[in-house]
Amino acid sequence: MKPNQMRTLGVILSAVLLMLTVACGSSGSKKQEPAGESTPASTTETKTEEGDAVSEPKIVLGFAQVGAESGWRTANTKSIQDSAKEAGIELKFSDAQQKQENQIKAIRSFIQQKVDVIAFSPVVESGWDTVLKEAKDAGIPVILTDRSVDTADTSLYQSFIGSDFVEEGRSAGKWLVDTFKDATEQVNIVELEGTTGSAPANDRKAGFNEIIVQNPNLKVIASQTGDFTRAKGKEVMQSFLKAHKDIDVLYAHNDDMALGAIQAIEAAGLVPGKDIIIISVDGVHDGFVAASEGKINFIVECNPLLGPQLMQAVRDIYEGKEVPKRIVTKEGVFTSEDAKRELPNRQY
Repeated sequence: MKPNQMRTLGVILSAVLLMLTVACGSSGSKKQEPAGESTPASTTETKTEEGDAVSEPKIVLGFAQVGAESGWRTANTKSIQDSAKEAGIELKFSDAQQKQENQIKAIRSFIQQKVDVIAFSPVVESGWDTVLKEAKDAGIPVILTDRSVDTADTSLYQSFIGSDFVEEGRSAGKWLVDTFKDATEQVNIVELEGTTGSAPANDRKAGFNEIIVQNPNLKVIASQTGDFTRAKGKEVMQSFLKAHKDIDVLYAHNDDMALGAIQAIEAAGLVPGKDIIIISVDGVHDGFVAASEGKINFIVECNPLLGPQLMQAVRDIYEGKEVPKRIVTKEGVFTSEDAKRELPNRQY
């Protein structure tokens, strides 16, 4: 080949290489984001059938918790946090400290953040329509956990996951009716109610009263809120003991209030579980310890480990699948003897 032909060929090859470089560079680059916009903060990697990694946005769940008023609630919070991590769901968590206004504020913050799903355990039953309509208008589905809301418009939430509180009250009442079926004199009952206006307080009371009317000797002589806390349970039980010298039974809407009441009963020189029969709801570890010691006679379980069910519902809703309007958790009942056997197996 002549020298001038070689020079010409070199020029042509250089031009071809330059064109290939430009073409490769343009096909591999990403389009720049417009000013003020950003890509999702969190992604998760999945793999195609060929094994290639593909980044997908994480599901973002905003959860507004009631607070940390009891051992049950602590176990419930841990279950939700652990389950979200295990499911690969980004959790934005808010503690309302048992105040409705704090929960409403948190829900509105979740709406502004454009989370994918909102879930919460309502402090009380009423007063939610406005904020739930705001979530619906924003296209964000809502899941209720543990507690329900009192609304005529059930389209404001997708599903309610939790216990049947009325049935819990009935279970407590049935045990009491059976225990005192041969009573010929009045059986005096004092009741430690949960937070005023809350679903578990309203429903556990209603279910209990529905059953005990079957025995005219069973009479509730005093009933007052203990706000689901151990300290308040002790305080209210002290006032019951001062006002009434003939208490036969204590019905507490949760274990923490029952445990506080036990302190008051023992301080008064009485034996819990013998001088005063005690019925409680929840089934947390401390409650089972007291029951195994004979200080609580009967426990109606309320399972706090709702995390796995919640995360499954969140994923199903996100993927456009239909979920049941009501998801009831499985629970049991335990006498003192049952508690002794079950205590080593309790997860909360």
